[in-house]
Amino acid sequence: MKRKYLISFILIFLVLIIIAGINSYYQNKTSDTSLAIMYKSEGCLCCVEYSKYLNSHGISVKINIVEINSFMDKYNIPKDLRSCHLIIFQGYIIVGHVPIEAINKLLSEKPKIRGISLPGMPSGSPGMDGAKTEEFIIYSFDFNGNISIFMRI
Repeated sequence: MKRKYLISFILIFLVLIIIAGINSYYQNKTSDTSLAIMYKSEGCLCCVEYSKYLNSHGISVKINIVEINSFMDKYNIPKDLRSCHLIIFQGYIIVGHVPIEAINKLLSEKPKIRGISLPGMPSGSPGMDGAKTEEFIIYSFDFNGNISIFMRI
């Protein structure tokens, strides 16, 4: 009788080890939440500087070279919110040289929007040369084309 319990115990133990291994495998296969995918034009250097800025804040960036205007069209980015690059990060679209404060707000609040943008390439924004000369207005845009102010920095 003791042998039967011992065999049952060993089988249960082995099943639990296998389940733990499978769970660990699939957790490691899920997407890396610190990886951002950047789409930019070939010659744009400020995009590279912006990716370094994101790296310094713990966000890894994989850069893909595309024809950016066509890519913005493909993703239906409102024309008034466009910039030199587009990033897909944790299910959101981030357009332009958006400061980390806005990205952190986006990820902590998780609003039901498509993405955020700091349009143009304002002086002093992350990745851009020069001093900050104006307040940065970061806009949000949703799936219906609605645009609103997300935050000011």
